[in-house]
Amino acid sequence: MTERTFGIADRLIGEIDKAIKVLAAPARAGRASPAAGGGELVLDEADRLESARLMRVNHSGEVAAQALYQGQAVTARDAAVAAAMRRAAAEERDHLAWCEERLRELKGGTSWLNPLWYAGSFAIGALAGALGDRASLGFIAETERQVEAHLRGHLERLPAADQRSRAIVDQMTHDEVAHGAQAASLGAQALPLVLRSAMRLTSKVMTRSSYWV
Repeated sequence: MTERTFGIADRLIGEIDKAIKVLAAPARAGRASPAAGGGELVLDEADRLESARLMRVNHSGEVAAQALYQGQAVTARDAAVAAAMRRAAAEERDHLAWCEERLRELKGGTSWLNPLWYAGSFAIGALAGALGDRASLGFIAETERQVEAHLRGHLERLPAADQRSRAIVDQMTHDEVAHGAQAASLGAQALPLVLRSAMRLTSKVMTRSSYWV
């Protein structure tokens, strides 16, 4: 039986399909939510609103992560690196689903800017992958370091009573640390300071925008 070869048009359609699923379809997790089975304390309106805004930011970050990993997997040269990117994307999809579910519980909505974050992150991921696998892995390692710091900041800001959101963010933090360590183990190349600084600035724009919109 002849194995089918996928052309550029096939791959483009496949990536459009993935984008639609991330942006428009309910996310499905492969793992149970860390909040599952946990009690829900009654939050006052101020705490509910703050939690919803922070979880919307986290949801947008996971939309961007999906696009970033997909873009890098498309241009990765080493099959093992591409496979690692897709495995990490699957775990990030769990995060996406958990944040989505928690937002519904908090009566919050996702960011209207998510299509912009997806498109920009996919382009950045594809470019990073095109620069070579070591540079791409370096980008992942640095991204995960920054995301870890961001999530730890959210753990400090989330209301103490919101144990369900805190459980989700805590598990996400552990996963991001593991993704960064995996990228390092595969040969990640350290990024120059100017690029790391630009990444932090871009992240601030995204998080501050998604907090409100």
